[in-house]
Amino acid sequence: MTLKTPARYLVLLQFIIIPLYIGLFNWILIGNTYWQNWITFGVATGVLLLLAVINFNTNKLFVKRMRRTVIEPEQYMAKTLRKFIVTATCSSLFFGTAFFIYQWIHLPGYVPDPLRLALGVLFTIIVDAVITVSYESIDNFGQWQQSRQEVETLSKAQLQAQLDALRQQVNPHFLFNSLNSLISLIDEDPRQASTFAEELSTVYRYLLRSNDSILTSLASELEFIQSYYHLLKTRHGDALTLETQIQPGAEGYQLPPLTLQLLIENAVKHNVALPDQPLTISLTSNGNQLIVSNNLQRKPQRVLSNGVGLSNILTRYQALGDLQPMIEDDGREFRVTLPLL
Repeated sequence: MTLKTPARYLVLLQFIIIPLYIGLFNWILIGNTYWQNWITFGVATGVLLLLAVINFNTNKLFVKRMRRTVIEPEQYMAKTLRKFIVTATCSSLFFGTAFFIYQWIHLPGYVPDPLRLALGVLFTIIVDAVITVSYESIDNFGQWQQSRQEVETLSKAQLQAQLDALRQQVNPHFLFNSLNSLISLIDEDPRQASTFAEELSTVYRYLLRSNDSILTSLASELEFIQSYYHLLKTRHGDALTLETQIQPGAEGYQLPPLTLQLLIENAVKHNVALPDQPLTISLTSNGNQLIVSNNLQRKPQRVLSNGVGLSNILTRYQALGDLQPMIEDDGREFRVTLPLL
């Protein structure tokens, strides 16, 4: 009637269920005399307590052997039924022997009655069913919790691996685009190329330092963006404008590093930026949110993209928890709302 259970359940079983069972079973088997005669009460309780200990260890041995068999989740019902049949049969046999033991020792006030024995066995089966179902529910819930934790651990590990991979892509991706701009400027304007190279060195130092951080302050990110914007402005001139409207105090919020750089780079990459068709990028804070938007004027030819920008941002936020950026595209404006932490 007892099973191998977690420690707390064993305590509950031994110190609450078993005493209640012994009292009720003896009352069913003996009658009111069990409560009225102290000798009968003491002897019957001792006999049944001894049988309970033997039954407990026997069932524990049976269940331990049954647990060696690997059970698939869809076989839980069959496993529970098998445990119930084994433990209920064992418990009925052990506690049923009390009927003959009381007769053999001439227990005071005891009158053997097969009907009482049948009721006692039925009571034993019911109690065993309750214990079996309770235990299996606790056990399966524990396994479900463990499986869930393992899945969460694996998901976090996979997410971290994806994030690490994306981090490794940012540096060469940014450097490749910057070098292309520098090569173009060398022929067009060597002086600007020199200035561009100096700014590129400053920006790249920040990029290398920040790429290993989980979060950075909005103030640091905005300072970096000004340097990065200078590089873009050198190349695009009046065709590109960056507007910044940050509320006082918002600089203390945090966000994943290089988020703004990736969004600005994404906007420049996918949209036309010409003097007669200027591209305007806006950074606006609103409480604990930062809105990054740009007017949509997509390039006639589809730009080849490996998805580094947005996927990197989404993965970084996913690693931080439930807060996720909101991406909107109404055909006229592309907007990304970033949660600030």
